[in-house]
Amino acid sequence: MWDQETTQGAHTLDLREYLRTLRRNWVIVSAFVLAGLLGGGAASVLTVPTYTAETQLFVAIQSSGTVQELQQGNTFSQARVQSYVKTVSSPIVLQPAIDSLGLNMTPDRLAQKVKATTDLNTVLVSIAVTDSSPVQAAALAQAVANSLVKAVDTLEKPRNGGSSPVSLSVITPATAPTKPSAPNTQLNLLLGLVGGLALGVGAAIVRGAMDSRIRGEADLRTVTDAPLLGGIAFTPDATRKPLLTQISQQSPRAESFRQLRTNLQFANVAGHAKSILVTSSLPGEGKSTTASNLAIAISQSGQTVCLIDADLRRPMVGEYLGLDRSAGLTTALIGAAEVDELLQPWGEGSLFVLTSGQIPPNPSELLGSQDMGSLVARLEEAFDVVIIDAPPLLPVTDAAVLSQHVGGVVVVVGTQKLKQGDLQKSLNALEMVGSNLLGVVLNRLPAKGPDAYSYSYYGSDDSYNGLGRRKKGQKTIVVERALSGSDFSMPRPARAFPDRASTTQL
Repeated sequence: MWDQETTQGAHTLDLREYLRTLRRNWVIVSAFVLAGLLGGGAASVLTVPTYTAETQLFVAIQSSGTVQELQQGNTFSQARVQSYVKTVSSPIVLQPAIDSLGLNMTPDRLAQKVKATTDLNTVLVSIAVTDSSPVQAAALAQAVANSLVKAVDTLEKPRNGGSSPVSLSVITPATAPTKPSAPNTQLNLLLGLVGGLALGVGAAIVRGAMDSRIRGEADLRTVTDAPLLGGIAFTPDATRKPLLTQISQQSPRAESFRQLRTNLQFANVAGHAKSILVTSSLPGEGKSTTASNLAIAISQSGQTVCLIDADLRRPMVGEYLGLDRSAGLTTALIGAAEVDELLQPWGEGSLFVLTSGQIPPNPSELLGSQDMGSLVARLEEAFDVVIIDAPPLLPVTDAAVLSQHVGGVVVVVGTQKLKQGDLQKSLNALEMVGSNLLGVVLNRLPAKGPDAYSYSYYGSDDSYNGLGRRKKGQKTIVVERALSGSDFSMPRPARAFPDRASTTQL
């Protein structure tokens, strides 16, 4: 019973994967379908119209008319009809037809235009002739029928004289058709549609099988079962307005970061991770904007937050927030200034930013040093939450080294860009150094389509039951929108950061 249910579930999953692949590649499928329709239409337009004329003959046996002779004659006629059908395409029938019409063609060429058939258990012979001219098609059909009547009479006539026992009669004279028999435009379009659809589906499946990029949660689950903390949809104005304070607080993008904040608190419900490192696998996945907006969202909930730009190779936090980065983290690590003198307040909330400072020649050594660990520990004592923007994992070892000094790591995955193999390498690098992976954030998700990340009142029905609790075996963290919408944050007692003029040191 269990095996049967498991098999059914696997088949359902495969079907969903195929449907998701088709939705992702609907442009390719549509292009092939359109090409098929155009091909069918072109074939109809380019094909020379042909006309088919038909005539029908009846085969009879001459007898005295007794019941027994009629039965024998009928059986004899049915047995002979197949022979007459074969005889139609022979020169003994076609050459006289050609001569009667005065045509300049050979019997072999005319045979290509003639088709003779008969229905089973009947004594009827049908002759169809196809030609580019409807009038000539009818004339040829009638001439072939008349020639067949004479040929059969000659062939069946007894050698010792007398009349032929078999008689053929034309019961349906050939008439010129009014409509062409070919091309069949509807059939060509249908074949083009079906063929294009089949090729499009095949191309979509092949492309989906060869495409290893992470496009949504389904692709993420093929690599890791780490909690999905949230999804950030890509909007056209995200490049120009990357920060939460630059967009409407009711926008889906702002809601997604509030949701990320709440889910991160549930992932860290034990409270062991006061410092959170935000990184990615490769540059350009949006880790810096995610770290900045997460820090802003947490500070808006009433907690004191310190945002550190620890990307000492391509620092971006200072540029996003409009802060001076000439003095910052590297300044504190080399002992040129105290950290409280380097922190810069930002916004109306309790958010303080430690920019990168001057870019050093040895970032990995600085970030992995004991001084960096001591600095993070001191900031954890002074702030409710410490958010650290770290370099990508794959190009350099900075993030892996730095992850040993923090309470937890959040990996930002830039969808439509990052490949599954690269994400696997990044997670392996974190696992090797014993990092505490809190979860994954999918960034740059499409607003619509099979990979869109949307919110509902109770989140994903696949992850939660009716009480809003997560089902067994699911690691996707989705909480009620009502909680995040009301700035649910479970803050610790507020601890004010020392004023710049204060003599209190960290």
